[in-house]
Amino acid sequence: MRYQISGKQIDIGEALQTHVKTEMDEILSKYAGRPTEAYVVFSKSAHEYVCESVVHLSTGLNAQATGKATEIYAAFDASSEKMDKQLRRYKRRLKDHHRDRVQPVELSDAGSYILESREETEGADHDDATPIIIAEMESKIPSLSVGEAVMQMEIASAPVLVFRNEKNNEVNVVYRREDGNIGWVDPKTSG
Repeated sequence: MRYQISGKQIDIGEALQTHVKTEMDEILSKYAGRPTEAYVVFSKSAHEYVCESVVHLSTGLNAQATGKATEIYAAFDASSEKMDKQLRRYKRRLKDHHRDRVQPVELSDAGSYILESREETEGADHDDATPIIIAEMESKIPSLSVGEAVMQMEIASAPVLVFRNEKNNEVNVVYRREDGNIGWVDPKTSG
């Protein structure tokens, strides 16, 4: 298990790092079979400390949690409680689906772009049909079943998830609809 524990504009001591590793190891050993890496970032927002935790599992799940408190240890504890709850829910859903993934999730490379928003482009001298790219990044697209994609989207509290469908090897999208239900986009190829 690889940890990256850091602070944004605050110093974090060795004792806090040891506490984070010990607590995360305990949580992950209960619920997660093969965690690969964890990122924990501490920051300060006004009078509160903020702890953001992200754990990548070999199953492709990215569990993330944020905790806030006036003490830095309490902020981590709030974050770890949320992480514990997410992983417990994830494990319960895996048992409910009676499916154990034998192989780790395959990840495909993809380009990810941030486009300039309409408000920023109003009054500019360029063509409205061509958006301006302001950032380029690499993204990973997991190869999942539809059920796993929905589960990952819900556990990560994400509004949308792009994935490669294991059944037909096509890129699909699941998203949260305004009515609270889940939408699934499965492009059909013409044969």
